[in-house]
Amino acid sequence: MRRSSVFYAVGAFIALLVLATAAALFMTSHKPGPPPVVVGGDTPEQSVQQSLALIKVGDFAGFWKHALPPADYETLRADWTRPRPDDHPLTPEDRADFVKNMQQLTEPDAETKLYAVAKPKLAQLKAQYQDQVPVMIGIFQAIAATGVSQSKELTNVQKQQATEVINVLAPWAQTVPWFDQARAKQVVGVAVATARKLDLKTPEQLKSMDFDTAMQKYSIGFLGIKQALTIYGLSIDDTFDSIKITTVESRNGHAHVKIDYTLLGKPLSTESDLIQQDGRWYSQDMLQNVREAHERLLAPPAPASSAPAPASTSAPIHAMTPAPAAKH
Repeated sequence: MRRSSVFYAVGAFIALLVLATAAALFMTSHKPGPPPVVVGGDTPEQSVQQSLALIKVGDFAGFWKHALPPADYETLRADWTRPRPDDHPLTPEDRADFVKNMQQLTEPDAETKLYAVAKPKLAQLKAQYQDQVPVMIGIFQAIAATGVSQSKELTNVQKQQATEVINVLAPWAQTVPWFDQARAKQVVGVAVATARKLDLKTPEQLKSMDFDTAMQKYSIGFLGIKQALTIYGLSIDDTFDSIKITTVESRNGHAHVKIDYTLLGKPLSTESDLIQQDGRWYSQDMLQNVREAHERLLAPPAPASSAPAPASTSAPIHAMTPAPAAKH
């Protein structure tokens, strides 16, 4: 059965709040208001601090302008509207669901109408699943930890750091009153306000957005997520403000920094490598990822096989699973 109801739309939004936390762990700023944007950093520490400060206030356009050398930044902007060869066509059902949900999230008095739908559902879910939530989250924690440990993209240090984050977020999620009526009402209000600010009526708008427009929409969504997470006791700003950056090593245009931070009262750390280019410091991984993405985008499509592969009943499941659509 298709989940096109408003309740499931709100539920999906709440679930997204937890998943999106990982994307906001390493950000900080010690002054209110958007910081001035400079390209790169004078030092490795300043480069990281500026990146985190820009993300904290949701200035994603400024973040990319700071995080990339000018030529790479212009390449990113130009690539933004290029067609993605692995994009999947939008189905009529997907389009109808998107339009319906956005209409219901933005119509007059949407907060009252959505909460009226969600309230009895929350009561029902609380009665049926409240005792099972900690167990379910424990299962998700184990699945996530297994995925991290088996990842071929992460280093051993990165796997350890990611596992530590999971081990902090899971106990928090197990104790959050997800079915609390007052909090749910606040989150519905945040979701409605965010949807109205996004002002997206059709999925085609998402696909056709230029770089500047997309960054504005990302900012609106990110700030809404921060606000909703705070309702459930997770202050991203507290994590921002706890970060301390230390240069561990710097020589020959390469630097290694350590980023210490506190998440839900637990001290954690991560690391980052930076590279110097034209006298400015940039994240080495970010610069490499952007350049590799550009190369993949311009690469000619692989030639189709002249003969189909023979069917096999023992083919692994992952071989039959389509790759996820690329995102801007």
